[in-house]
Amino acid sequence: MRVFIWHVHGSYMTALAQGDHELVVPVVPDRGPEGRGRARTWEWPDNVVEVTRDEAASVDVDVVVMQRPAELDGLAEEWLGGRRPGGDIPGIYLEHNAPQGEINDMRHPVIDREDLTLVHVTHFNRLFWEAGATPTTVVEHGIIDPGYSYIGDLAASAMVINEPVRRRRVTGTDLIERFEEKAPVDLFGMKTAELGGIGNLGQNELHKKLARRRVYVHPFRWTSVGLALIEAMHLGMPVVAVAATEAVEAVPPGAGIISTDIDVLTRAAADLVADPEEAARLGKAGRAHALERFGLGRFLASWDKVLGEVVAR
Repeated sequence: MRVFIWHVHGSYMTALAQGDHELVVPVVPDRGPEGRGRARTWEWPDNVVEVTRDEAASVDVDVVVMQRPAELDGLAEEWLGGRRPGGDIPGIYLEHNAPQGEINDMRHPVIDREDLTLVHVTHFNRLFWEAGATPTTVVEHGIIDPGYSYIGDLAASAMVINEPVRRRRVTGTDLIERFEEKAPVDLFGMKTAELGGIGNLGQNELHKKLARRRVYVHPFRWTSVGLALIEAMHLGMPVVAVAATEAVEAVPPGAGIISTDIDVLTRAAADLVADPEEAARLGKAGRAHALERFGLGRFLASWDKVLGEVVAR
């Protein structure tokens, strides 16, 4: 199947590209948001093909996957030479984010669009977004297994937070000090320098550094589900997570420690830092769960099912 889709989230596209479908991605000369084309920092297979705006106008595609309001509001139709997603070509809107704002106002941009299919990445998001009559489903995340590499030789917690200053309460940045009162914390992610963090790491290098820390802490209050959390579980790291949004599904009992009580969380992280054997045991259980629930095979099979159903409608 040939799928027209923008390169929006590199890690998500890397997983999706491992399937059997051809992904047709827009590209513009400056590789800006309107057309990033193939990734420069991820390894993608040959089934990801770039198209210019002129080429896209006549390219033959089976389905369009939109991910941003701009694509829904005319950008996709412009690139596809006037062909309308949901009318002329089967259309999917892939929603990566949890809704923002008052509970009663969490109406999705594709609400009551019976000509489209809305795909959420978590069940929490589906529960909180109001979509009305729009056909809606969930395809949970899947990642390429980086392999068990947990060492845990450094007695510290690790956190991965991108833009922790700007997104302070959303990402739980304000909780870092609470964890540091009990045990050392090493912060990774983009734009973390202001807080003494480590940024600008490739995925492989990041995984190596994470795996040396004894525990992974996920302090996010509001997110779909942190891919870094899922990756840490795959690495075999024990995890401690704020029990908000989808974390309660991603980290079930026995696969990690979750709570809304910050005192419980900080004690749990400190206890694991002080107990390498328990940390390793919990990490192995978390990895087993992550491989089953967030494995690449399950993810690709779910997408095959959704694409098949949408095209057949």
